[in-house]
Amino acid sequence: MKPKFGIACGHELSRREILRGSLAAAVTVTGGMKDAFAQPEFPATAKKTSPSAIDIHAHYYPQSYFDLFNAEGFNSEFRMTGEGFYFKTPTQTSGPLPSKFIDLKERIADMDSQGVKVHALSLTGPMTYWVHGKLSLDLSKTWNDAAIAAHQAYPDRFVVLATLPMLDPDLAMDELNRVSKLPGVRGVCMGTYIDGHDLDDPLFEPIFARIEALDLPVFLHPLAPILGGKRLQPYSLSNLVAFPMDTTIAACHLIFGGVLDRHPKLQISLPHAGGVLPNLIGRLDHGWKVIAAAKKCAETPSAYLRRFTYDIIAHSKPMLEYVISQVGADRIMLGSDYCYEVGYDQPVQVVEQLRLSTEQRKMILSGTAARILRI
Repeated sequence: MKPKFGIACGHELSRREILRGSLAAAVTVTGGMKDAFAQPEFPATAKKTSPSAIDIHAHYYPQSYFDLFNAEGFNSEFRMTGEGFYFKTPTQTSGPLPSKFIDLKERIADMDSQGVKVHALSLTGPMTYWVHGKLSLDLSKTWNDAAIAAHQAYPDRFVVLATLPMLDPDLAMDELNRVSKLPGVRGVCMGTYIDGHDLDDPLFEPIFARIEALDLPVFLHPLAPILGGKRLQPYSLSNLVAFPMDTTIAACHLIFGGVLDRHPKLQISLPHAGGVLPNLIGRLDHGWKVIAAAKKCAETPSAYLRRFTYDIIAHSKPMLEYVISQVGADRIMLGSDYCYEVGYDQPVQVVEQLRLSTEQRKMILSGTAARILRI
């Protein structure tokens, strides 16, 4: 079954420091065009080891969340069929999707086969932003409570990246204060673009301030509707192209909009290997120097690269090794995009094929995530 869509602020990171980080990563990107687009080649038989990896990018749809879709006032729909489940909201229509998005036992079986010990559970599209006020809060509380229940049922397998009703800061902070005291909650998940608001919108300032005070990491994820309009409708380009671009735009708003300056301890994790942010960083630095409208942040954009963490979902070994060379292996974490077809079926094997030291590999598989998520 296939779904239809699949440093603190004051520290300057100079180009010399980036180069040192590149050498420390011990990554040498080589190969011609053929190698650049080749998929990693994996051994015919994977080593049998006990699961130890931590997956930072693993989506979860609880049944109780979907039950609200058919309740009065939500303008949404959910239905389960023999081929999978479907849902529809004003912003997104999806299906068929496999039951393992919902069924925890199926999920754990997949995790065991992958060598993954822990999923950091997060909600993905349509999240809770298509309704406002109390309805958005109800959706958020329902998802959070179900994810916390999953952690309580399997405390060594799941932690929670809570969702918030972001369009109402008072409600969002009430829910943030509530869930931050509950077992298993180790971070927050939010969209890269929220109902027409970029993340440097003053609307979100008190939410970021409270997240920073609570020392919780933020995992970002793109949502529909996204940039590009009709041009990106064919060929699933909205997924293949727009999602990583939306991640990049969100990161740029956090940098240029001064969010990272105002919140020097805020931890932000970018999906899809940072989109194209590492590739555009030279252009962004140049723009910061020569375009007055771009010089809104305290330092060059490259100084903020290590303010982010990144998952491994690049679908290209040379590209992922390039990202590692730019930000350091200690800023990269395992991610699968569970369980969409555009993610990784065997994320641990992807990391095993990278040219890394043993210590760097451990950091990517579990070390950095364990530190950030307090596992």
